[in-house]
Amino acid sequence: MNTDRLYYGAAYYDEYMPYDRIETDMEMMERAGMNTIRIAESTWSTWEPQEGQFDFTHLHRMLDAAGRHHISVIVGTPTYAIPSWLAKKSDDILIVSHNGPQIYGRRQIMDITNPVYLHHAQILIEKLMEEVRDCPHVIGFQLDNETKHYDTCGPRVQQMFVEYLKKQFPDIQEFNHEFGLDYWSNRVDNWDDFPDVRGTINQSLAAEFSRFQRSLVTDFLAWQAQIVSKYKRPDQFITQNFDFEWHDYSFGLQPFVNQFEAAQCMTVAGCDIYHPSQDDLTGFEITLCGNIARAIKRSNYLILETEAQGNQAWLPYPGQLRLQAYSHIANGSNSVMYWHWHSLHNAIESYWKGVLSHDLAENETYRDCCTIGQEWKRVGSRLKNLKKTNKIAVMADNDSLTALINFPTQTPAADRYNVILRWAAKALFEMNLEFDIIPADETLLNQYDCIIVPALYTAKESLLSALDSYVEQGGNLIMTFKSAFSDEHLKIYADTQPHILHRALGIHYDQFTYPKNVTVSYNNVCSKASEWMELVTCDTARPLAHYGHTAWNRYAAVTENCYGKGHALYLAALFGEDTLKEIFSHFFTVIGFSETAKLPFDAQYPVAVKQGVNDEGRHILYFLNYSGKEQRARNIAGAARELLSETEVAQNEELILQPWGVAVLEYH
Repeated sequence: MNTDRLYYGAAYYDEYMPYDRIETDMEMMERAGMNTIRIAESTWSTWEPQEGQFDFTHLHRMLDAAGRHHISVIVGTPTYAIPSWLAKKSDDILIVSHNGPQIYGRRQIMDITNPVYLHHAQILIEKLMEEVRDCPHVIGFQLDNETKHYDTCGPRVQQMFVEYLKKQFPDIQEFNHEFGLDYWSNRVDNWDDFPDVRGTINQSLAAEFSRFQRSLVTDFLAWQAQIVSKYKRPDQFITQNFDFEWHDYSFGLQPFVNQFEAAQCMTVAGCDIYHPSQDDLTGFEITLCGNIARAIKRSNYLILETEAQGNQAWLPYPGQLRLQAYSHIANGSNSVMYWHWHSLHNAIESYWKGVLSHDLAENETYRDCCTIGQEWKRVGSRLKNLKKTNKIAVMADNDSLTALINFPTQTPAADRYNVILRWAAKALFEMNLEFDIIPADETLLNQYDCIIVPALYTAKESLLSALDSYVEQGGNLIMTFKSAFSDEHLKIYADTQPHILHRALGIHYDQFTYPKNVTVSYNNVCSKASEWMELVTCDTARPLAHYGHTAWNRYAAVTENCYGKGHALYLAALFGEDTLKEIFSHFFTVIGFSETAKLPFDAQYPVAVKQGVNDEGRHILYFLNYSGKEQRARNIAGAARELLSETEVAQNEELILQPWGVAVLEYH
């Protein structure tokens, strides 16, 4: 979705303020160049304190004040945190999870399939839409908040799962065969005898239930979108603030939502990206998670939440907030919005600090926001709607993520899929090779010169055959260990591994293990192997690296193969990123990618470089210095103008980037 400007702002809650200061807040936002606020997603109990008693006083205070200060509004449906009275309306509104019945208190505790919950949620959404439908500066609607299935698996949900299986497998014997339920006498010969899925030891069945749970999120968001669509104007958008797997920050592909499917009911994808800061700020999480967001609708996206001060370890160094803001825009976002405007004075997020601290006064973070806002007033029209055309894609697959939760690559790790995804993606990021994320969709393959496939553990034969044809017809494939191993129901293929793709890859293996005291070396760069290692034999492939271990050194750790008109690289183990970057550099040279990429810059990470085309058809190039030291980069593409300093930059001119600094070139 294209926007008419860059949206810049924060979440705002008049309901949470310790005293009335709404005019002060809106005036401060306007002065900072902020033009958008998000409201409403967390306030059901304020707006409907008892069933059928509605009070939208705070809503209209925020809408009116925003209008007076030329601030647009994104309204969230406040359905992800239910009031206490609703929790008592039905015995099964609160979820029953794998850990048993849950107790009211935290947010996202309700069963999103519960008819009583849905009934009251619909009433509230419709009441809200009636209140805001005529407000001209409401620009869009956010459905719920970071929605997931919350591991709902009570009796009703399990019965829904049985009906879901019946549609897939009208013949119950086919179901038993496909899921291997003869094992340990787990057969189900009558649907009425279907057991509680929480007790299953069959990973195929567990993974199918996880897929079904993800579909509940898709259905729930589509249901909300349908309600909102009855009221919204054609110029208003519908979005959702998707989040990511969480490892104390946004880590990778979300395991509890198929975001590619869930976003089909939306106008534009939105997301929440949080990341380490200070000396740990690398820009990688902004890139990886932003690329996932850009992939969801294959278009520009919105950052609906990111950190201002954030948690206590994330208070940004001088210059970092500005660097982060430009990093989001350089990656294809059309907005930067902070969680949230003010720091809270009670409850669980009291120390998740907003733009303002607890004294609600101007501070260094606010002054940094003013710098960003004023610059975007001046140059934002040149930066919005950045179109990116990348030649490399990394495949990200929810089903394989679930598979590795059930069959982890490493004990006792619960989920390693995102570790492998991040491994490949971070090497590209540090090589300044931009990439798209794509789902496991065979129709997208031919749009790219190179496809990187991390840990595609589970796949239909049609996808594997498409990847085989992609290489044979001239594509370039990089695939990692734990790929092409099982079908879509986690039944392990009973022939040569990797299934179907052993021809394109030119290899086979029949044994694997955990690496202990094993190294992998290439081009004199040596690193320790971890996670997993397959003992690969080359058929038509050429080994690029063997295992550094007396027992395993006859087996290949990395191979390359010519197949038809294309090339394939196989990584049989996980090893250090420096070694991986050397191998990638070799492979990209072999396939001629280095020649065809024609990168218009000379810069090395920690200077990250992003590029695209703006609304005027002009090439935009970002230099982003992810270090506390001065860095240098060279513009080799041609004459350009540096937009932030409003200076001309000649071809081959060197740029000096201040610590945590930014330069943005627009080519003539």
